[in-house]
Amino acid sequence: MKRRDFLKGAGAGLGVAAAAMSPKAFADLPTIKWRLASSFPKSLDTIYGGADVLADRLNKITGGKFQIRVYAGGEIVPGLQVLDAVQQGTVECGHTAGYYYVGKNMALAFDTAMPFGLTARQQNAWMYFGGGLQLTRELLKEYNIINFPGGNTGTQMGGWFRKEIKSLKDLSGVKMRIPGIGGKVMAKLGAVPQTLAGGDIYPALERGAIDAAEWIGPYDDEKLGFYKIAKHYYYPAFWEGSTQLSFYVNSHKWNELPDAYKQAFETAAAEANVNMLAEYDFKNPQAIMRLVKNGVKLHAYPKDVMNAAYKATFELYEEEAKTNPSFAKIYTEWKKFRAAENQWFKIAEANYENFIFSQK
Repeated sequence: MKRRDFLKGAGAGLGVAAAAMSPKAFADLPTIKWRLASSFPKSLDTIYGGADVLADRLNKITGGKFQIRVYAGGEIVPGLQVLDAVQQGTVECGHTAGYYYVGKNMALAFDTAMPFGLTARQQNAWMYFGGGLQLTRELLKEYNIINFPGGNTGTQMGGWFRKEIKSLKDLSGVKMRIPGIGGKVMAKLGAVPQTLAGGDIYPALERGAIDAAEWIGPYDDEKLGFYKIAKHYYYPAFWEGSTQLSFYVNSHKWNELPDAYKQAFETAAAEANVNMLAEYDFKNPQAIMRLVKNGVKLHAYPKDVMNAAYKATFELYEEEAKTNPSFAKIYTEWKKFRAAENQWFKIAEANYENFIFSQK
């Protein structure tokens, strides 16, 4: 595929083209009004805000001709049913995370995060240039959906624990709120994964129904008050080296759009994708300092936990690839891309960061 053709398909590089467009260019086009179902509550302002950025930019680019109204999780459909709502045409588009739907196909997690997977920068490189967008779109085509990267949290934190985890054996029997593939890995390490919605985590910790919980990172975790109950805050979330959110659009509705609206949507989505990570990188440093002042104790996961998790993760991938052709197809290409990226990142990037971060 020629590079210019790929850029057109991926939506990268369209900012310059759209910036050159005047709203007058859309004057003769029909007014479009869509509904967007988010998987997230308004209280998660940074993640939820990704959809607001999309809607606002699209409105301004088109001079108000392409309007999207954003609905928080639960207002139209529950947060974990956004894919189904878009697939069925209940809404024209959604803002969600592919790994919420691994029960349908574990390969959908490639659209969000894989344990010991890609960093946010690497994920963008894979999606926009490395074939990731084509591969995930081929998969989502089965669900009548076309996807667009729509934000990233960066590397997440590894969770809140009532008791300190000093070695792998301390995970045995620990009831931890951690869904998806990360939960499957934790189960292999002896923990007991639980799937709970964000609003149910605090009361479950408070009454002792769970011993630990992972959520996102300092800014969002602080809001939910986990530090009031579980003082041990671990890092990193090896199951989410980055977490990409996505805009899912009903394929039929997408194909009905004039090309100018498609380009405007792709441009607005790309802006939302970049904006979210920058916002988290601004907010998280302030939040982690506040948490430490409130008595939170930061811990790196013990090395034996990380080693065991790494081994269990790739055993899980190899097992899934043997029985799931769509997973195997994406995994094969993803694994090659990941290996090449890591070879490069450890030369300049890692050495620079390790030196800088070690200085006082």
